Amino acid sequence: MERLGTGIGWRPEIADAVERMPGIDWVEVVAENLCPGHLPESLRRLRERGVTVVPHGVSLGLGGADRPDATRLLALAERAEALGSPLVTEHIAFVRGGGPLTASPRLEAGHLLPVPRTRDALDVLCENIRIAQDALPVPLAVENIAALISWPGEEMTEGQFLYDLADRTGVRLLIDVANLHTNHVNRGEDPAEALAGLPLEAIAYVHVAGGFERDGVWHDSHAHPVPRPVLDILTDLASRVSPPGVLLERDENFPEPGELERELGAIREAVEKGGGPRADGAWRTAAPVEPSSVSTDPARQRLALTQTALLSALVAGTPVPEGFDRVRLGVQARALAAKRADVVAKVAPELPVILGAGYRPAFLAYAQGAPMTDGYRRDALIFAEQLLLGGKLADARVRRELREWWLERSGPTPRSRRPAVRLARATRRVLLRH
Repeated sequence: MERLGTGIGWRPEIADAVERMPGIDWVEVVAENLCPGHLPESLRRLRERGVTVVPHGVSLGLGGADRPDATRLLALAERAEALGSPLVTEHIAFVRGGGPLTASPRLEAGHLLPVPRTRDALDVLCENIRIAQDALPVPLAVENIAALISWPGEEMTEGQFLYDLADRTGVRLLIDVANLHTNHVNRGEDPAEALAGLPLEAIAYVHVAGGFERDGVWHDSHAHPVPRPVLDILTDLASRVSPPGVLLERDENFPEPGELERELGAIREAVEKGGGPRADGAWRTAAPVEPSSVSTDPARQRLALTQTALLSALVAGTPVPEGFDRVRLGVQARALAAKRADVVAKVAPELPVILGAGYRPAFLAYAQGAPMTDGYRRDALIFAEQLLLGGKLADARVRRELREWWLERSGPTPRSRRPAVRLARATRRVLLRH
């Protein structure tokens, strides 16, 4: 079993601090944020020092009704090879809906959403994971996610679902103890019961992160200190098995390096307090149960219809499917819109600068009637286009700057800044008006 040790999520904002931080055995990077041919110098230096780097994917949607996209799998494989990683990780979640299985437009969640713990969902997830395992050059581990909402009519507990998944596919598990705490607060699920049901020999490593509670709902923010209840769950897990690796996640609102080091120290203490047996032995590299010859297509279609109905209610304002908590779905919908606004502001940082304080309310208003159907960059362009076409930008300067921004990015190639080309472009616009 690969022993990773203590690690931290590598982010560009804390890259220098991570390089100087003592006791860092490995780091994890968001796979979609890397270009294999142009790795950040910080990651190159860490690799040269022998620090393990693990790519962590967020966009495969292994829990969705569709089979994994071959292009996304290839991209994840390329990142694993470029980093020399011993494994790659993804999530037990769905991130999109619609499409041919439902004869409806594609919808993107922009976030990880929980799969129902049903036999249909498990059958589809197992097949999707086998497809991913066949396409990846290194072993795959999948993570339990945090959820604000519960599916009606679930047939298994978290522990049963994960145990059957690992048993049928041989996949490793990335256990996020912060997500177990989130599900305890939001869905009343006992973390100890979930841990008791897990196949401990399948654990690849453990995530630890912070969050906050508001109006009885726990938000897994990755932007706050790790709370004591999460550390207690980590200790409980460590009393059952010595985790091969433990990693601190922090995605924003980064504190001083000293604070991160203290959190890492608290994580080490929580593991040592557990003092569980060390799990030695080789990973299972093949599924102990042969894949079923029965087609999963009927299950995929049933799953597609239910997931699309839920996603549409969250991002397109359609009626809430029967059995769901309407209040909790409202909380989730607002959280999705807020995250969407935050991510668009990161991928298109010029927009908040151009629009100033008006960016966030304008984007949230746009998001209510325009669900995301592609990636965040395309979302930013459509948002700007709708603002320009809506005629609600009273400030001429803002309107002019936003129009220039949109024109620079909406064509197949960047617009030239050479004076002669700009003059020709302006002349053509004048002629086209006549």
